Amino acid sequence: MVSAMDDGLEGAVAIVTGAAGGIGSAVVRELRDAGARVVAEDLDPAVEALEGDGVAVLRGDAAQAATACDAVRLARDRFGGLDVVVNNAGRFLLKPIVDTSDDEWDALMTTNVRSVFVHCREALPHLIAGDRAAIVNVCSISGVVGLPAQGAYSATKGAIAQITRQLAIEHAEDGVRVNAVAPGAVDTSFVDKAVGGEPDPQRRAQIAAAHPLGRMATPEEIARMMVFLASPASGFVTGAIVMADGGYTAR
Repeated sequence: MVSAMDDGLEGAVAIVTGAAGGIGSAVVRELRDAGARVVAEDLDPAVEALEGDGVAVLRGDAAQAATACDAVRLARDRFGGLDVVVNNAGRFLLKPIVDTSDDEWDALMTTNVRSVFVHCREALPHLIAGDRAAIVNVCSISGVVGLPAQGAYSATKGAIAQITRQLAIEHAEDGVRVNAVAPGAVDTSFVDKAVGGEPDPQRRAQIAAAHPLGRMATPEEIARMMVFLASPASGFVTGAIVMADGGYTAR
């Protein structure tokens, strides 16, 4: 992978959803290190801490079309264009299908899938007009293999994988590349929320050991892969679901 100094993102403009979280904030930092300007979007007020030189903050629900419109408008008004969209917003649910309520299913589909849909729909007319357009979505190992008690979550991530492939084919002639990163477990507070809300060293150790590399990924490792896929350095890559999973799905 090339360094941030020569990946072709200098002066690019990006939107990052879910920017307040561990992976999202790491993506914002990596994009800034690569010379990009960023609209950092999140419903969480913690996103305000990212405001600064080259980073404009937007508070809003990523699943709402109005938020996507606002993000595109802010990118164009503040930074003069739009080159990259990173769809990182998401939530988790650890429940078997038979225990999942209608409201839980709908909420997960709304946050995880509709957020990708509305941001891609609003951004694509502007991305098509550029010469280094890229969309990077966040999938998961859960969207590729079956995992216990992740029926609804896995369905959302499977949908994101297929949206990625579909948009890559629909917009290849327009010069828009669309890819997704499918992480295994990443060492963020998201893991603690997924297994009950509180840090559990024993459970964390079990999750790490499930990956052949014997550990979880760092947010920076996943962010660097996402930034690579966003950059012209990956110029012949589109429609790919890149497994950044420590070997989990290779077994």
